[in-house]
Amino acid sequence: QVRLVESGGGLAQAGGSKRLSCAASGGIRSINDMGWYRQAPGNQRELVATISTAGSTNYADSVKGRFTISRDNAGNTVYLQMDSLKPADTAVYYCNADIKLASSYFPRTYWGKGTLVTVSS
Repeated sequence: QVRLVESGGGLAQAGGSKRLSCAASGGIRSINDMGWYRQAPGNQRELVATISTAGSTNYADSVKGRFTISRDNAGNTVYLQMDSLKPADTAVYYCNADIKLASSYFPRTYWGKGTLVTVSS
């Protein structure tokens, strides 16, 4: 059974940094795109950043220049380095991944349960 487990959340001060990690495990044959999304209280879930297997990245305008997404393909892990944090970055951060299982042919999108990041002013 596929699991995506996020870590690294917690409290940060405005202007500070946080590094999130998300490790995928469980019957995985290959992983295509991986990404981070976030959901603030009262808001819809929104894209933060995505990264392809080859390393091509895409960022939301609100985090460009402050956040960096990266991945370790051998370890099935995706990271999100968050710098110059703002109170507006406070949200639950979710990772997702398009995964092909060893037992199936078509990829499917899986989600982690999320990790809370709180940025104080």
